[in-house]
Amino acid sequence: MLIARSAALFVLAAILEIGGAWLVWQGVRDQRGWMWAVGGVLALGAYGFVATFQPDAHFGRVLAAYGGIFVAGSLLWGAVADGYRPDRWDIAGALICLAGMAVIMWAPRNG
Repeated sequence: MLIARSAALFVLAAILEIGGAWLVWQGVRDQRGWMWAVGGVLALGAYGFVATFQPDAHFGRVLAAYGGIFVAGSLLWGAVADGYRPDRWDIAGALICLAGMAVIMWAPRNG
């Protein structure tokens, strides 16, 4: 159950961070307006709180592990939202990052 909760929090963090950055990008770079950028800033702010709910108390471990989710999630977001098609190297890299995330976050530890 702890792993499921942790994984759900990582997914929520990715939606907020990647979505927030995408909204800022749309608002500024694609000139959709300041409301898009403000929405992005709010989502990015909410992302900052999500990590605090992870069951592991070590900031460095949680954020390092989240990096794997961020990499894979960014490729997925680009594919869904912008029509980007990851190639086999993108996918291989994302899988490596996800494996690293799982080792960092969920490897059995003593104490």
